[in-house]
Amino acid sequence: MPKPSLLSSARTVWDYMLMHQPLRHHEAIFILGSRDDRVANYGAKLFLEGYGDWLIISGGVAHGADLLRPAWGDQPEAEHFAEIAQYLGVPGDKIIIENRATNTGENIRFTYQLLQARRLVFESILLVQKPYMERRTIATFAKQWPNSTSKFAVTSPPIPFDDYFNDGNPREEIWNIMVGDLQRIKEYPGLGFQTRQAIPEDVWRAYKTLVAAGYTKHLIEKPRPAHTQP
Repeated sequence: MPKPSLLSSARTVWDYMLMHQPLRHHEAIFILGSRDDRVANYGAKLFLEGYGDWLIISGGVAHGADLLRPAWGDQPEAEHFAEIAQYLGVPGDKIIIENRATNTGENIRFTYQLLQARRLVFESILLVQKPYMERRTIATFAKQWPNSTSKFAVTSPPIPFDDYFNDGNPREEIWNIMVGDLQRIKEYPGLGFQTRQAIPEDVWRAYKTLVAAGYTKHLIEKPRPAHTQP
């Protein structure tokens, strides 16, 4: 078990990443692919409960030596998530699959291009992401989505911090991701990648505590173009 101070710091960062936005109907629900099937299950549930008229799923093959190989092998994440959604009852003709993206910038760019090709324009989009990536996701979409009139909200499976981690979502890896994402939330607005987010002092202290403890695996050393950001 990690030291109590580290556990408290990670919980502080986790809580900050959650946006707690109320659910309402949107023209489309947009699921971002990952190795966490709970995101697909939750996005499909929202569609079936009437929170969206279309279900967009974006995600290619997981990349990076630090990522665990998904149980479904080399199948694109979007295709795997689409299979889950259809198994749960989402009609196939209401699912839009983008199966090439390997990072957030590509989720945005490739999906927008696909929608343009199909002559689909959505003015309201509900993003479905992992709990610890809510804030960075909506900040990125709000800044980079080409249609400036589109409005975004974000949600995630309602899984508490203490219950989230399992073999497919190991605590050490996720804490490293949270630290890296918080660094990006601070740095990326100045580079034009994300909308600016206020970071409370206690959250930044928690960040420093985790960095000092060695959770530095996902920190960036220098900025990269928006379309290549992870």
